[in-house]
Amino acid sequence: MTIETIKQLEINPAITKALDAQGIFTLSPIQAQSLPHALAGSDVIGQAQTGSGKTLCFVIPALEKIDPTLFATQVLVLCPTRELADQVAVQYRNAAKQIGNIKVMTICGGQPMGPQIQSLKHGAHVVVGTPGRVMEHVEKRRLMLKDVRLRVLDEADRMLDMGFEDDLKVIFSPMKKGVQTLLFSATYTEEIERIADQYLTEPVICKVESDESNKPSITQIGYNVLPHTRIQTLKAILTDSQPKTAIVFCNRRVQVTEVVASLLEDGFSAAGLQGEMEQYERTAVLNQFASDALQVLVATDVAARGLDIDDIPCVINYTVSEEPETHIHRIGRTARAGAEGTAITLVGDEEEHFLRKIEVLQGTDIPLKGAQGLRFHKNRIIEPEFSCISLSAGKKQKLRPGDLVGALTKDAGIPGDDVGKIAVQNSQSFIAVKLRSVKRAMNHFREGKIKGKRVRARKL
Repeated sequence: MTIETIKQLEINPAITKALDAQGIFTLSPIQAQSLPHALAGSDVIGQAQTGSGKTLCFVIPALEKIDPTLFATQVLVLCPTRELADQVAVQYRNAAKQIGNIKVMTICGGQPMGPQIQSLKHGAHVVVGTPGRVMEHVEKRRLMLKDVRLRVLDEADRMLDMGFEDDLKVIFSPMKKGVQTLLFSATYTEEIERIADQYLTEPVICKVESDESNKPSITQIGYNVLPHTRIQTLKAILTDSQPKTAIVFCNRRVQVTEVVASLLEDGFSAAGLQGEMEQYERTAVLNQFASDALQVLVATDVAARGLDIDDIPCVINYTVSEEPETHIHRIGRTARAGAEGTAITLVGDEEEHFLRKIEVLQGTDIPLKGAQGLRFHKNRIIEPEFSCISLSAGKKQKLRPGDLVGALTKDAGIPGDDVGKIAVQNSQSFIAVKLRSVKRAMNHFREGKIKGKRVRARKL
């Protein structure tokens, strides 16, 4: 029997109920393939592209395995980046809502160590984290993994690219033999095969090929550039095509800094995202971009891994990726959820051999044009319609999106259309407000209250 819906799975009805509440009823191809095997206790290698719904492939089996009465770490999920770890943790919490008493904790680098140490003293059923920080806690015996029943390597190809293979040995060493292991990767490389041989036992391989009819509708084009014309070409593209938002990918952190500085100098709304930033800085930038309060996000591949922002019309490769698979991940940020998108790549003479590798991998040519006809027009720079406001209160203060909408529309008298996207996190919230109403919103937050309490507000 072909399994096509959540209700056909023999799982805890509380999980089904929680997924129903989120509008999740049918299974994606990778879910339909892998979930029966994972639920039966088999090790699984899942290969599918970004956006295929693979997170539920390990969330559901993990929740099935957890004994809520045993307060110990029973599930460990390793992710390459903090942003992806945060997204995975949210999916666990959402799917476990109807079960109750399931504690999920994220442990990532770039965050203060003290609060993590305190949280670990209280324990968690599910730990989601990045390998480097998880390894630190394991070595200091703050995180005990002897009761782990299921371990997950999410986006394993990127973890190996980032040099985390040795960390895995340390992290997995305290675990009992026979721990069920689920490995998910967009590509199946020699490194992945080596890791699978080490840590998986007779894995079932579930592979979803890209369906040509369901392929994202991405128009790709390349422009020949010289070292001294690259930045001007980027500016010309942004003012010529005028995308509402765009992600610009760079190979190096120093390029991110240089590109952002140059864009800001000419009046663009831009910010950078790179691995050395503190978590609060990354969170602020990502929420600005997701709120349409920022036109251009300039990022390295590591920093942008795991971004889950829909409706990005344009991706620009400022430099050609040296790894063909990385190019596929980059352009996959656009044309999501059935939308159309554009991917533009700037190509220097020394980068053309990288472009050829990309074309071979994706099976299509990327047409190359000269950039001489492109002109930067300062008067055509797109100004964001919204500004993003950060608030010093969140879920821990029992704040909900409706509270913020009510405070601005009813109490401050701001039109409902002027209130944009809202993100309520644990201890802070972000709200997008149209530029014409920002001053009134800030005045309200300074002088008024939300749910009877004053909150600090800061315009990002």
